[in-house]
Amino acid sequence: MERVIIAGVDRSARSRVAADWAAREALRRGLPLRVVHVAPPENLDPVEQWPYRPDTVADHVVAELTARHPSLTARAVSLTGAPVPELRAASAHAELVVLGLRGESRHAGVALGSTAAALATGCAGPLVLVPGTLVGRDVPGHNAVTVGVDARDPAGGALGFAFEAARLHRVRLHAVHAWALPAGAAASPVPVPETDRGTWEDHEEDLLSDALRPWRGKYPDVDVREDVLLFPPAEALAHASETSGLVVVGRHTAPGSTALALLEHARCPVAVVPS
Repeated sequence: MERVIIAGVDRSARSRVAADWAAREALRRGLPLRVVHVAPPENLDPVEQWPYRPDTVADHVVAELTARHPSLTARAVSLTGAPVPELRAASAHAELVVLGLRGESRHAGVALGSTAAALATGCAGPLVLVPGTLVGRDVPGHNAVTVGVDARDPAGGALGFAFEAARLHRVRLHAVHAWALPAGAAASPVPVPETDRGTWEDHEEDLLSDALRPWRGKYPDVDVREDVLLFPPAEALAHASETSGLVVVGRHTAPGSTALALLEHARCPVAVVPS
């Protein structure tokens, strides 16, 4: 991967929040930032060019970021075409790509934009999506990094990204493993005996500890909190996002269903990491 962070932007305030998050991360990692804007190929009506022409969007964002972060190394890139394939190509070898959850779409009730959704299921490298709920507020630092762990099939890419993020930001790592009752017990009209539930939960805790053990050895300075929750994965992680600065999920399930469900309700930036 190229040692660069890419921020995809448009003319919305939401994308500027994402770009500022990317700038802070670039400074933290000591990497240059590339601010990329993709404009449609057809000529736009004058009203669509307000408040400035599409070919200057990236330049405006870079000017804002470097004024706010003087030590940032940033470069503007203006492309023409469809956003998804152009951003995929531009970010194919980047270390990290950052976008807003939703851009300048006029559909106010939509939490997840089409570009963000497409890249969340098909970006070559790690993708961070920043929610628009942070508009008008200072972008928070990482109070904690939360990582979703399937203890039966742990995603090494997501775990490595999460441990490294916790180390860089010097915060606790919250490892969440969501589990479900056995099919027979879940379908039974009779309440599950507490002894059975306790036994199953103990087993899930052992699985999570086993999945994290090699990563704890690799990152001995990262404080890890293990959490086993009897909830659907997206629901458990959405709840954890309320007290986290970043939630990390793997994209090894088809077609990233947990990630997409989480993105609809996330309260903090979400990193989607391919296996």
